[in-house]
Amino acid sequence: MSNLRRTMNAPMLDIIEIENQYYVRAKSSLADTRTNVLMAGDIFAVFDRQGNFRTTGSTQQGLFYKESRHLSRWVLRLAQDYFLLLSSNVRADNALLSVDLTNPEMRLGEQKTLRPSMLHVCRSLFVWANSCYERIEIRNYGLDAIAIEVILEFGADFADIFEVRGHAREKRGQFLDPCIEGSTVTLGYKGLDGLLRETRIESSRAPAEITRDLMRIPIELEPQEQTSFALNVVCRSGQEPIAVSVHEAANRLVTRGAELSDVEIYTSNEQFNDWVNRSIADLRMLITPTPEGLYPYAGVPWFSTVFGRDGIITALECLWFCPAIAKGVLSFLASLQASATNPDQDAEPGKILHEARQSEMARVGEVPFRRYYGSVDSTPLFVLLAAAYFKRTGDQNLIGGIWPNIENALNWIDLYGDRDGDGFVEYGQSSPHGLFQQGWKDSNDSIFHANGSVAKGPIALCEVQSYVYGAKREIAEAAEALGRSEQADKLRRESEALKRRFQEAFWCPEICSYAIALDGEKRQCQVRSSNAGQTLFTGIPSEEHARQIVRQLRSEEYFSGWGVRTVATTEVRYNPMSYHNGSVWPHDNALVAHGLTQSADKTLAAEILTGLFDASIFLELHRLPELFCGFPKQQGQAPTLYPVACAPQAWAAGAVFLMLQACLGMEVRAIDRVIRFVHPLLPESVPYVRIRGLKVDDSEVDLEITRYHQTVSISIPRRVGNVRIVSIK
Repeated sequence: MSNLRRTMNAPMLDIIEIENQYYVRAKSSLADTRTNVLMAGDIFAVFDRQGNFRTTGSTQQGLFYKESRHLSRWVLRLAQDYFLLLSSNVRADNALLSVDLTNPEMRLGEQKTLRPSMLHVCRSLFVWANSCYERIEIRNYGLDAIAIEVILEFGADFADIFEVRGHAREKRGQFLDPCIEGSTVTLGYKGLDGLLRETRIESSRAPAEITRDLMRIPIELEPQEQTSFALNVVCRSGQEPIAVSVHEAANRLVTRGAELSDVEIYTSNEQFNDWVNRSIADLRMLITPTPEGLYPYAGVPWFSTVFGRDGIITALECLWFCPAIAKGVLSFLASLQASATNPDQDAEPGKILHEARQSEMARVGEVPFRRYYGSVDSTPLFVLLAAAYFKRTGDQNLIGGIWPNIENALNWIDLYGDRDGDGFVEYGQSSPHGLFQQGWKDSNDSIFHANGSVAKGPIALCEVQSYVYGAKREIAEAAEALGRSEQADKLRRESEALKRRFQEAFWCPEICSYAIALDGEKRQCQVRSSNAGQTLFTGIPSEEHARQIVRQLRSEEYFSGWGVRTVATTEVRYNPMSYHNGSVWPHDNALVAHGLTQSADKTLAAEILTGLFDASIFLELHRLPELFCGFPKQQGQAPTLYPVACAPQAWAAGAVFLMLQACLGMEVRAIDRVIRFVHPLLPESVPYVRIRGLKVDDSEVDLEITRYHQTVSISIPRRVGNVRIVSIK
């Protein structure tokens, strides 16, 4: 009971608060200081506006490699003073950070003063593989020659990402003495996992002095003269090869995520185009090559690694225009599917990964996430993605290759997921160090009763039953294609039986919605939540129940103006600033909207798309974060940011594509060589959409969709092959 505490001043309620030891406790807010993010695979950097890291304690800035902070301080300044910021921006493709600086008024000696804005300093930075590359150009616009020193302050605390998130450690590894050779200094740390981590800093211009935390680089410039030099940082974790050359790294960076550029999406609204282009750029940055294919890392800074649920949902969001992501996600997760029971990992045979970590704390077991399986929904979502991928591509080779994994996942659903044999999938914490809540809302107070008391497990979430229903129903088509007709029939029968049981057990007339969950005693958690909205995603609700849910989701209690809140304002735990109890999550809204793809009434889907589009206009770089606060929309005001939300975040970046698909009622089916539009609708703000280069099997098509009042027209400027376009209005 060490992790439980009873809330004071609430004697009439059985309200138990469970402390979440993995909650992001970072001491600074990502919203209070504008930062710039670069990422490539296992390396990412969070800079301040000047291109520096000014880290003290648990703040998010720094250069991270394999979830260890290899640079915690990186400050470029003049010997006499700090530079002044002129401008700072990340290139549209997220490849390069450019920073323009100048000098303040400075004394250069007893008889000489450098007037302000005589020096122009341009910093260009990018990351690739295990390195950060920086080029610095300095030009003298003054009338006199100058001699100055540029100083680089540096330091590496080698903090684990969980330390940066706010977790204290009783013991750390050994810091090594810096090694200085010529123009290079190497900082080292031997972790408790026995791994040697090193940060090597090299200057292309010989410093006048190098110490353990500083370089002095002399600069002499005649009037109008320009000079440049480079600073390269190489991060090593164990015995890794030296980084590639700056030119090779730059070339590889330009071509990353090229698969996402195969299809062009253009609209008549330039601000909407900015949102789409930013989302594609963020996905290209977050998608990481693996031996099994592409995989979208979840988000920067806290989740820059593999997450099962996040990867699957991101792949679903992008499936209609980039199925290569789904192929990589399915292959990767199949390769790491659990094969044995391990309570410390919350692992059971057939279960799909929750997350994988490379950090020191994960490697030594201080946190259980080196390979962790504590999510109840990753496994049915894996099957659901496999079914959707098969319909989209007709790729029997992949589905046949991972069919044993699909069967193992289905077996987990029936044998391990259904913990008490009642026909529903539940979760309960096996590892005392693992996650208490194991649905997508995994903060410890997210599943509760109407009186606010946290539900006691095992917990059966409403949306998880929906995922299971959809997984079994949809994968039956793939089973049939593989010659497994009996198995396909069995899966269809099981899905229909689940649908009947679900209506009886989860529908709650008191709130005109599905209960968010059943607790361990099979009592309904009668809470109005977006979880009920997600059940629309697979079609498990009855028609009448679906209408009532949609009606509620459009109400002021749910809809903030920016999007659907995670819980309604009427609920006792509603807090617009909470992580899961009143905030707005783009991916959550996208799944709700997608539930209306086949519906004749897409008003809610259009309202969700419009609300999040409006939010993107206010947000820096038009980038939707992981979540934002659920305060009501006010005219002329931006949405209120959540203090430690990841940005970029993969499933937030992918949300726009699933919402657009939902509004268009679009389904791409390679197995039938057809693109189908069911009751297509476009919101007033986006009256025209052009899609170029959409591939269906060996065919390719361009589409133009134009809004006319409450309907749309679809034209086909180009078609290669015999793909059919069907519109049902």
